Amino acid sequence: MKIGQSKGKEIFKAILRHENTALALILIVLIGVLAVITGGLTISKDNLVNIMFQSSSRGVASIGQAFVILTAGIDVSVGGVGLLLATLGGALMTQAMHLNIIGYEVPIVVGIILMMVFGLAIGLFNGFFVSYLGVPALITTLAVWRMATGTAFLIAHAQTIMDLPRSISIIGQGYLGGVPISVLIFIGVAGLAYLVLNYTGYGRSVYAVGGNPTSAWLSGINVTRTILFAFGISGVLAGLAAVITLSRSLTASMVTLNGLELDTIASVVIGGVSLNGGRGTIIGVVIGVIILGVINNGMNILVVGPALQDLIKGAIILTAVTIDVVRKR
Repeated sequence: MKIGQSKGKEIFKAILRHENTALALILIVLIGVLAVITGGLTISKDNLVNIMFQSSSRGVASIGQAFVILTAGIDVSVGGVGLLLATLGGALMTQAMHLNIIGYEVPIVVGIILMMVFGLAIGLFNGFFVSYLGVPALITTLAVWRMATGTAFLIAHAQTIMDLPRSISIIGQGYLGGVPISVLIFIGVAGLAYLVLNYTGYGRSVYAVGGNPTSAWLSGINVTRTILFAFGISGVLAGLAAVITLSRSLTASMVTLNGLELDTIASVVIGGVSLNGGRGTIIGVVIGVIILGVINNGMNILVVGPALQDLIKGAIILTAVTIDVVRKR
């Protein structure tokens, strides 16, 4: 009997030592606590669907952020880039000619492709400065964030872009088999990222560069190209997040995707990706996205003000980074 109990304890400890299992347990406890505090409002069907909708665009952008952080970089331009791309897409596809920057309505497919292409271009722009010119990622992406925000302001003339074609709403508001299409996109992107990081040479290069760039270079890995592509992925997925957000709200304003950079960093760090690079999983990032989504939703239901929400998110990031540093020691 004692032998069986001992084995059971060992198995239980092994489960708890697995980072993703611990995150899943935290998520379950968090959902339970918020359900009690809000009288069950957070676990209603409509609210759970709302969390899924809200988490999809953040989740897509967080996966791109994860690629960058795994290489020991960081991308704080995500929010500004997402705003710029949503504004650009809106200004190209809007039926309101006084807001349309080219004077005629661009087909939806063309508009979405342009948003993704510009996202890739901005991501590679970030990556070029970081990987080839050696400019610190924080400085580069901070500058690009400000430039993207300013460009979005010029495109929209500080106005809210509306009158988008209703057909684009299928991406952000539609369902397929009872599941929101935006959530299916998030799951698909996460699955693809998982395959890339775990079963391709590029994925192994990402972990190697983040773990020790010098050793990676000595092993024959093209460090600069690995970092360049990581930022490119972040840019493309910021564009996809902008597409989802634009199609859900059918508007683009100067507050679109506001705070996305902080949310993506928080999701990735909560999900167990080390800010020092080289360690973390996509499954952990997905759980981190959901945890942050549940926290955001719970604070909204409890009518927590924006200032206090920012304070709480900052505290969460600091706590997660501190835990990572302590574990590394």
